[in-house]
Amino acid sequence: MHLSSELLQKRGNNPRSQENKQDEEVWVPDRRENETRANMGSKTWADLAAEMKIFLWNPEEKTCLGRTAKSWGLILLFYFVFYTCLAGMFAFCMYVMLLTLSPYTPTYRDRVSPPGVMIRPYLNGFTIAFNVSQPNTWQPYVDSMHHFLAAYDDKVQEEKNIECISGKYFIQGGNESEEKKACQFKRSLLQNCSGIEDPTFGYSKGQPCILLKMNRIIGYRPGAGVPVRVDCKVQKGNESDLRAVDFYPGNGTFDLMYYPYYGKFTHVNYTSPLVAMHFTDVKRNNLVPIQCSLNGKGIINDLNSDRFLGRIIFTLSIGK
Repeated sequence: MHLSSELLQKRGNNPRSQENKQDEEVWVPDRRENETRANMGSKTWADLAAEMKIFLWNPEEKTCLGRTAKSWGLILLFYFVFYTCLAGMFAFCMYVMLLTLSPYTPTYRDRVSPPGVMIRPYLNGFTIAFNVSQPNTWQPYVDSMHHFLAAYDDKVQEEKNIECISGKYFIQGGNESEEKKACQFKRSLLQNCSGIEDPTFGYSKGQPCILLKMNRIIGYRPGAGVPVRVDCKVQKGNESDLRAVDFYPGNGTFDLMYYPYYGKFTHVNYTSPLVAMHFTDVKRNNLVPIQCSLNGKGIINDLNSDRFLGRIIFTLSIGK
């Protein structure tokens, strides 16, 4: 007994026996991994297809994708209730927010910029180019002008709108939902640029008319009691390229009686006032960049980051 215990003790202290144990400990996991791989590799495509078929529908356990009909019903019911509550909360928040807004007047107008401007005709950008001797080059501009001024026909204005007192704002009280009256702006006020006496608006003579209008801003009163005036000049280049411009109506001003504007829901028949610019003497066969600006109290027309704020820049090219 004493001898056997010594042998066991020596064998335990033998480094080779320790290495064999480590080899066995390392080798056992590798063997198990190989056996697992062998078992997986032994499955055929038919076996995999059968397992997938059982996963999709198990006739014994009555499960689809691992869930019973009751389980599917409960999870679908949960998501239905969850998303219904979520949609209800969103709709309620939108409803409360809309209660604070007026469909007639913007709630916040403290950061509204002065109005921008736009021109007509506007076909292919801000370059108006044509040859006087070729009617097909200027006829599209003429057609665009007639189409735009159709709403300004004298008969249409007399039927829909009223005559107002010139020189002062047309302020209308009452409930904000009441329909507001609009002042007449007849195209005959544009005189030589009305298209009545000259149906070509001067394009057939190389003296084109261009209309300018301010963008609408609800409640805005331009000029602080003094009509806003329009002037035009050559933006860059020789100032003599633009020798004469006539303005209609008056001296190229926007009458105060057309302001303030009350919005499209109540100011239904409102037509924006216009200023016509008749370029009677422009250098021919040359690109002439022109800047037309609004001038009046509270008007900004020198902001480089916005070429439409209080001004507009376009190019005239009139050929023979």
